[in-house]
Amino acid sequence: MNRLFVAALALGLTLLSLSAGAQDYAREKRWADEVVPDLVVGDAVWLRQANGHEFLGLYTQAKNAHVAVLMVHGLGVQPDFGFFDALRSGLADHGYSTLSIQMPVLAAGATVSDYHPKLFPDAIERIRRGARWLGAKGYTRIVLLSHSLGSWMSEAYFQATPDAPFAAWVCLGRGGAFGSLQNVKVPVLDVYGGDDHAEVLRAAPARRAALKDIPGSSEVMIPGADHFYIGKESELQRAVVQFLAREVPK
Repeated sequence: MNRLFVAALALGLTLLSLSAGAQDYAREKRWADEVVPDLVVGDAVWLRQANGHEFLGLYTQAKNAHVAVLMVHGLGVQPDFGFFDALRSGLADHGYSTLSIQMPVLAAGATVSDYHPKLFPDAIERIRRGARWLGAKGYTRIVLLSHSLGSWMSEAYFQATPDAPFAAWVCLGRGGAFGSLQNVKVPVLDVYGGDDHAEVLRAAPARRAALKDIPGSSEVMIPGADHFYIGKESELQRAVVQFLAREVPK
């Protein structure tokens, strides 16, 4: 009997440890239930993964748009958080349709190291699904825009996707230096704030050096901006629009 109890306890602890690292689909649903009813700009759409899970996308269609921007948020948030709300609608005002997608999340309090590498395959799949969804809508030029952990996930996407369909990559708040960019064959805009996280600022020279051999790539530091561009949303939008106008003309 004691052996059975010990075995049952061990199994329970194993299942608990597995669930602790599992995606928090309930948290996703709570956010969707909060975000969707209050949408002012754009429409809620649902994209389906290979495992059958549906995740939220916020699609804002610009009039007569030929270029679309797929937006990938950072750590433990939803696709309409903070400056993403302003950016997805602001870009649409400038003639770029946007699709901001929900990335995989863990329970509140999870750190970057909890996400990597466990959730990166799922993140890569969601980026692929988002790009395909926009392609099916008729967009032939699609830009990837990512922030923070989403930028690391996007880099992993490029590493796993030699034939990525994107026309450019806008990389915001990338913590640390880039890894392998051998599959990145499109212009990259590396954006960070003058008051960004220390790991973002410290690695800016290394990211700049990594982009020097990718034609059309550039770097923008937004003075006074923190990691979430609070109060600097207009400056961020201006930098992104100028890059798109130069590298992905409408």
